[in-house]
Amino acid sequence: MTAAEGPMKATEVPEIAGAFLFEPTPYADERGFFCRTFDADAIRAVGLDPNAFVQDSVSRSVRGVLRGLHLRSGAGEAKLVRCSYGKIFDVVVDLRPDSPTYLAVAFFELSGETQTTVYIPAGCAHGFQALTGTADTSYRIDRPHDPAEDVTIAHDDPELAIPWPLPVTSLSRRDRKATGLAEYLNRRGK
Repeated sequence: MTAAEGPMKATEVPEIAGAFLFEPTPYADERGFFCRTFDADAIRAVGLDPNAFVQDSVSRSVRGVLRGLHLRSGAGEAKLVRCSYGKIFDVVVDLRPDSPTYLAVAFFELSGETQTTVYIPAGCAHGFQALTGTADTSYRIDRPHDPAEDVTIAHDDPELAIPWPLPVTSLSRRDRKATGLAEYLNRRGK
């Protein structure tokens, strides 16, 4: 279902309740391209508050690097994620017990060519793998980062069966020590 048209189209992600893809309309010519990567009207049109986002961050990864699956405890963290350069395999896991899509997994290919952004609701885990030599991933989040609320779930949990497209070349220490989904759910009490 398309929620908004114009310079940026918003489309619901059917696998994850409350998630959206925001697809800009790039204007290309002999110089390259120009496109809008954030549009408050498009955000507002799907019922989100564009003023809720308080922090922007960027990560640079090389081919095969895997980051995730990350989420925040407490109130969680909603975010807009976009690959600004290169290409990534992006994954969202719904871990909201009251969600109609609880435990569903959705994945996307995000790239600097399309500049598509995925909106990830609070309570969902997120991860990605770099598919190109360099991949820059931009995040816009709705809460200041608090490392005490970091939660990591194993990217290779068999229950999730995420089809990562490349062999993993590098993981952070935090990601290597991640707990499995069942352990996370048991600790959380759901």
